[in-house]
Amino acid sequence: MIKEFVIGTELSPAYYTDLLDFIYRYYFLPGDFLETRRSGDRIVFRALMKGKGVRGEIIPGENFRLVLEYPPNLEAEAEEIYEDIFTSIQVFEENMRQHTIYFAWVEGEEIIPEKPPSTRRMASKSIFGSSLLLLYIMFFGINIFLFLLLGIYAVIAILLLQLGIILSSDKLYARMGEWTVTRENPYVHVIQFQLPEDEFRFFIKTMGEDAIVQIKREIYSRSLAYKKPPTCDVAKDVLGKHGFRCNPLQERSRTVNLYGIVDEAARKFRIPTPRIVVSNTMVPNAAATGPSPGRGLVLVTTGLIVQLDDEEILAVIGHEMGHLKGRDPLILFSIVSLEFILRLTVLLPLVIISPIIYIIFAMGLIFFVAKFFEARADLLSAMVIGRPEVLAGALRKIGYQKLVMERMGSQRIRGWTAWDPHPPIYFRIKRLENLRDCSDIKSPLLRSAGDVIRGFRDSIRWMFL
Repeated sequence: MIKEFVIGTELSPAYYTDLLDFIYRYYFLPGDFLETRRSGDRIVFRALMKGKGVRGEIIPGENFRLVLEYPPNLEAEAEEIYEDIFTSIQVFEENMRQHTIYFAWVEGEEIIPEKPPSTRRMASKSIFGSSLLLLYIMFFGINIFLFLLLGIYAVIAILLLQLGIILSSDKLYARMGEWTVTRENPYVHVIQFQLPEDEFRFFIKTMGEDAIVQIKREIYSRSLAYKKPPTCDVAKDVLGKHGFRCNPLQERSRTVNLYGIVDEAARKFRIPTPRIVVSNTMVPNAAATGPSPGRGLVLVTTGLIVQLDDEEILAVIGHEMGHLKGRDPLILFSIVSLEFILRLTVLLPLVIISPIIYIIFAMGLIFFVAKFFEARADLLSAMVIGRPEVLAGALRKIGYQKLVMERMGSQRIRGWTAWDPHPPIYFRIKRLENLRDCSDIKSPLLRSAGDVIRGFRDSIRWMFL
């Protein structure tokens, strides 16, 4: 049988050949292949698996194509070749991001030049992108302070504080964004200058990283400050002054109708279009919060816009709409509040005997239950948006590093027991790819809870086989 895999990239045309060379040098040459050769602008290879031949070729472009020809009983081996080549492409792109200059802006919003990292900004991004461990530790410290200050009345104060945070979570998250996207100003623009690695590293070594910030400010002042896009023509004088050659083939631009994507997802979920803010960071992520669907907020990073295509962004936003539709922030608040009350009443003797063991067990259980809701959000996106394989592909891009680690049994178990509300990436991708017909799903939450429990059980079995 013949199967074609399509792998989208964010590379400019100047680096297609370099990516092919990278795959050839670091994947095919060290691998166990019968034949591997460069044929024009593509790689052609043959492998022997289970005594039978597998043929394939990689064809570059904005979407790299992997074409495999193999016997029907080698489906798993073909998928493994795809996984390896996909990971090779992601590793190359990650390296390219280290010497890429990004410019992002939203029409109608104030032009915000790149700023040096600060403690406050880094902390906000850490909370936004973390497993909520930092947030829990912060609340734990606040709880202790309030108990010392108010005594038994601290229980009411803590619950009211947590409820206040949930009810104002949309306003708190809005502060993490640099820009607001609206119906009147729906577009996010991103331009990348993917500079040669040797030139970039030499520049950093001699001039320091702060010089990159200065370059961005100069290009902003000559382009975006006058409502002009920072094209190669606009930027070449500034880049040339600092020793870079500006080649249009190294430039890649992207315009995304982010409001249109979020509005489409909201209409499919039959909820009001939430407020949309953009965080100008290259960490690919999205989040949704709010006390109700009518007061929802979606935060999207420019990194997500750079790495995913429109269809993948829609699938990810569908996941976030699932959280809003299910009122997950309020439900999780109720679960945490219930644990807090039980800790101070019924379970207090256990806490006194062994507080550390109790906290580890209780928080582990809370985060495991939270995985039910993350799995439900995946399922709701698949059911409502209707493209589970697209969401799987987006997760594969965003979480490829975790996916590689989870090939080891110990890391799979760790992904289930970690203080992280998300199930392991491998589980989420496999589950989405195996979805065929969602029409018979009566309760997405019960289905997701069962899937999570079975996934955890299967990972334990897999580890001891």
